[in-house]
Amino acid sequence: MLSARSLFQEILDHDESYRLFCSIAAGGEAQGGWENGRIAVLIPGSLRELAPKAARHGADEDKHGRLFTALLRKRGLDLVPVPEDTDYTVLLERRGIGLAHDRLRRDEPLTEQEVVAYLAHSRVTEQRAAEQMDLLKKHFGGHPDIGRAVLMIAQDEENHLAYCHEELLRLAARGHGPAIRRTLRDAARAEIEVYRDVSLAVLAHMGRILRWPRPKSALLAAGIRAVYVYERLAGWRRMVSLRLPERRDALGGPAAPAPGTV
Repeated sequence: MLSARSLFQEILDHDESYRLFCSIAAGGEAQGGWENGRIAVLIPGSLRELAPKAARHGADEDKHGRLFTALLRKRGLDLVPVPEDTDYTVLLERRGIGLAHDRLRRDEPLTEQEVVAYLAHSRVTEQRAAEQMDLLKKHFGGHPDIGRAVLMIAQDEENHLAYCHEELLRLAARGHGPAIRRTLRDAARAEIEVYRDVSLAVLAHMGRILRWPRPKSALLAAGIRAVYVYERLAGWRRMVSLRLPERRDALGGPAAPAPGTV
C-alpha cells in the first residue's frame, strides 16, 4: 500500500535517494538563509524593527541547511548537485515571486512595497514548509536518526509562518492591505504550479534511483496532479488568509542551536 510514510521510508533506506532528498532540502534552506540575510540588511528605516526578525529567519534557514548536510555526513554521504528541475526556490524566482536575487545583491534599501512582496512570498512558502514538516514529524518525529532534526525544523517552520502572519497584519494596518491581498493571491497561484512541477520532477528522479515500476510512478504522478487540481480550485485559499497567530513575536529572539551544538 502506498502511503506518505512508506514512500519516505523507501527514500530513507536507500543511500542515493536519501542523498538526493537531503541535498535538495539543504540547497533550498541555504538559499533561503542567504535571501533572508540580505533582506535583513536592506530593510528600510521605516520598518527597522523587522530587520532582526528577518535575520533570525535567515539564521534558522542556514541552520536547517547544516542539519540536512549533517544528516548525510552521519551516513558517510556527501551532497550531490541539485537537479535544476527540482530547485523550488529558483523556479519561484523565475516566476517573479518574491524578490529577485539581482535586487538583493544591490546595496539599496528595500521599499515598503518590496517588503510586502517578501513577506507575502514567505507566507505562502512557509505554509507549504510547515505542512511538509508536520507530515514528517507525524511519521518520523521519533526516528532515531532523523527525529531530532525533524522536530526542530518543524518547530522553526511554525515560528516562521506565525511571523509572516503577524508582520503582514501589521503592514495591512499601515495601509498595505490591498497590495498584500493581491500579492498573496499571485504568489499562491504561482507556488502551487511550481510545487506540482517540482514534485513531479522529484518523483521522476526518485523513481529512476529506486527503480519504481511504471504503474507505481504513474499512480504517484496522478496523485500529485490531483492535489494540484484541488489546490487550483480551492486549496490555495489556505495560503492567503491572515490571522493573528498564537505564537506572538515568534522570531523575536536568537535562533535555537542545532541538535548537538552549544
